[in-house]
Amino acid sequence: MPSEGRCWETLQALRNSSKGRLCYHRDWLLRGEDALEECVSLPKLSPYSGWVVDHILPYKQENPIPSEASLSSGSASALEQPSVVPKSPVGSSALSTALPATPNGAQSKQESQHTESMALQSSRGIRVEGCIRMYELVHRMKGTEGLRQWQEEQERKVRALSEMASEQLKRFDELKELKQHKEFQDLREVIEKSTREALGHQEKLKAEHRHRAKILNLKLREAEQQRLKQAEQERLRREEGQVRLQSLYTLQEEVLQLNQQLDTSEQHKDLLKVDLAAFRTRGNQLCSLISGIIRTTSESGYPTAENQAEAERALQEMRDLLRNLGQEITRACEDKKRQDEEEAQAKLQASQTHQGPGPHTQSPVPNQGPGGTRNEDLQVKVQDSTMQWYQQLQDASAQCVLAFEGLTSSKDSQAKKIKMDLQKAATIPVSQISTIAGSKLKEVFDKIHSLLSGKPVQSGGRSVSVTLNPQGLDFVQYKLAEKFVKQGEEEVASHHEAAFPIAVVASGIWELHPRVGDLILAHLHKKCPYSVPFYPAFKEGMALEDYQRMLGYQVKDSKVEQQDNFLKRMSGMIRLYAAIIQLRWPYGNQQEIHPHGLNHGWRWLAQILNMEPLSDVTATLLFDFLEVCGNALMKQYQVQFWKMILLIKEDYFPRIEAITSSGQMGSFIRLKQFLECLQRKEIPVPKGFLTSSFWRS
Repeated sequence: MPSEGRCWETLQALRNSSKGRLCYHRDWLLRGEDALEECVSLPKLSPYSGWVVDHILPYKQENPIPSEASLSSGSASALEQPSVVPKSPVGSSALSTALPATPNGAQSKQESQHTESMALQSSRGIRVEGCIRMYELVHRMKGTEGLRQWQEEQERKVRALSEMASEQLKRFDELKELKQHKEFQDLREVIEKSTREALGHQEKLKAEHRHRAKILNLKLREAEQQRLKQAEQERLRREEGQVRLQSLYTLQEEVLQLNQQLDTSEQHKDLLKVDLAAFRTRGNQLCSLISGIIRTTSESGYPTAENQAEAERALQEMRDLLRNLGQEITRACEDKKRQDEEEAQAKLQASQTHQGPGPHTQSPVPNQGPGGTRNEDLQVKVQDSTMQWYQQLQDASAQCVLAFEGLTSSKDSQAKKIKMDLQKAATIPVSQISTIAGSKLKEVFDKIHSLLSGKPVQSGGRSVSVTLNPQGLDFVQYKLAEKFVKQGEEEVASHHEAAFPIAVVASGIWELHPRVGDLILAHLHKKCPYSVPFYPAFKEGMALEDYQRMLGYQVKDSKVEQQDNFLKRMSGMIRLYAAIIQLRWPYGNQQEIHPHGLNHGWRWLAQILNMEPLSDVTATLLFDFLEVCGNALMKQYQVQFWKMILLIKEDYFPRIEAITSSGQMGSFIRLKQFLECLQRKEIPVPKGFLTSSFWRS
């Protein structure tokens, strides 16, 4: 029927409409608000609804309403006619606009027809709905069938793949098991082979070890026997060395005592016609010889039989020297006695002839030397005034130590802390003095001056002042002076240029705080008695180590320091002293005189030249003093200074050469080269001297 064809077209049109393109899902309830919005949205007419109005309604108006069966068949036939499908739904609108223009009678007729058409339209809509449901059912069945076939196909493929994977896994397991079995067999063979090799190597090592153990045991027994033999020899050598060393000490003590007896012959000086200086010079040489033997043997170990024999020869020579001197004194006394007797007889004869015709007088002739001048011998002991000055300084130093004894011996932790802070505040700035710029040197000076003035200074992150303890000022003054001298002993001894910055600070502090200067001199004289100058004498009953300490040597565990180190320390302290006496603090009061100026340097030089030289020591001290202070003395004393240099070169230098051994020529040669300045009439400015440019830096 034609209507049936149109029905399927209608279904196709509905399918292509916006409603027909909607997706239907079984789980639309789970989708939430989106699905509900589609359900409650307003319905939209299909584009084909106009066609229905244009074709169905006019068809019903033209033909009377048939029976329900004929109507249905006609509608179906009408739907089956594809030729009557419109292209656009414009007729429905035209129809609706034309309806109001009809008369009232016609209007009622049309209303009745419209009612019939609505009924027809309702029955046909049911059929359309049925077709739609059938289409959906068919489509769903096709989808279900396709899905079932796809699932079966996938299950079949999965089973095939699972079976193939299972087979491959089996093959892989078999291959892996075979490989592991093969590797295990190879590893077991390697282990067995290495075990056999290790056992063989172990047996070989055991045999070598037994052989080496036998050899080592033999060597150990031989080494032990050799060690015991060497230990016994060393013990015997040590015992012999101790005996020889004690013997050397005894010989040295006897030589020193005999040398003192040479000094007592000074009272017979006027009786003797020979020069006693030769006896004293030789005596000093013998004392130096034995001291050198002891010092050398102390450095190398123990004295040998040759050392002892040499010392015994020196002692014997000293005895012969003293015996010869005694013989000379005895002969001189006999000559004096004979001369007195002759003078008495001459006086008697003169008194007898005095009764003659006229008086006759005779003037005495003074005792003169071969050149018409009186011979003057050099001294051995220091002058009494110098010794008194030395003793006063040592007493002042001892009193200063007693003044702060309570601070040093206190067990209180607070007092100990104050003592350590004060010591650091006093010594650390002095340690910082070197060839630094002038501005830095002024900061160090100001810090030391503030500390001595009672002002608080910063040290170690804390504020320190001498007012923290009643004995603080005495303690700081003593430690500061000790540190200045120690810098000369260590820093100046190693770096000669450091003498000038240290000396200029010490001179400035000395000028503002005179007690510190006295303590500096006390420490300097104690560590270097040659700066007095003072040659300590050996007293009866004095221990040899104490005497060596008095001479300036450092003695630790009965071992005397090496001569080179001793001369180096003495040189550093003399250089510091020579720099102090010529420098002044540039920022002080220049109108005042130097607290310890060049006049003391001239006094030291004159006194050292009036004393017998010591081997190796006098040449070193003279060279160091003149190299540092010679230029300043030359400018100050001019002609008198050159006379002094001439005296050293012509008279004193030969005396030094007479007592200088071959191993002590270093200082002797340096002094000899320095004295050549007499030919140039010029002494250079010492190296490191502080110039004006230094203070501007």
